[in-house]
Amino acid sequence: MCRHLAYLGPEVALGDLITAPPHGLYRQSWEPRRQVNGTVNADGFGVGWYAPGDPVPARYRRAGPIWGDTGILDLCRVVRTTALLTAVRDATLAGADGEAAAAPFAAGPWLFSHNGAVPGWPGSLAVLAAGLPPERLLSLQARCDAAFLWALVQHRLGAGTAAPEALADTVTAVAAAAPGARLNLLLTDGATIAATNWGDSLFYRAEPGRGTTVASEPYDDSPHWTEVPAYTLLAATPTDVRLTPLKEPAA
Repeated sequence: MCRHLAYLGPEVALGDLITAPPHGLYRQSWEPRRQVNGTVNADGFGVGWYAPGDPVPARYRRAGPIWGDTGILDLCRVVRTTALLTAVRDATLAGADGEAAAAPFAAGPWLFSHNGAVPGWPGSLAVLAAGLPPERLLSLQARCDAAFLWALVQHRLGAGTAAPEALADTVTAVAAAAPGARLNLLLTDGATIAATNWGDSLFYRAEPGRGTTVASEPYDDSPHWTEVPAYTLLAATPTDVRLTPLKEPAA
């Protein structure tokens, strides 16, 4: 499993969301409080953020644990943004992809992360691979379940499907092909956030004048955090959060 977070709102330093909070993502890499599966997220990390006037995000990713990287501390101190997506990784399976397998994955204005695991990967999703164009499969950013999920989401976005529906359709298709899959997905284009709660924890925090944060778990003990119910689709802007139930696997 992993821990991830997305933010939209007034300009903040990266560290305000990653390193400064008492239970921020930095600490969640070794001491998560709400993680359902796994205990340590030390198999890579990444942060993607948006600069004013540029719709294409920058990324900083590494294969090792976030606590072992001094560069992220400098970035968290000096870089400011109005939108970001960041994650720490607990790999589903051992592999050699390293940094390439660390979220956020990116294409155009989009940043994407997967918190979960697909049982039987890769064979369990072979039927879904048959529905993708060959060029999409050949351009997978890593040989892991998260990268394949990103290819499925990208394919739907490219066909004109809105971001929330692209996540919902992907989750229901993957859950049907691989029962028991844990599919907490997180997606942003710097103006909106879409997320699913399907197998782990998910929370959001929305306060007037302070934007919207969507995260695997709260980074502090503020009463403003709201838990997202299981099997739910979330769609958010800096000022609004909408929740839509998803059909449970057994339904």
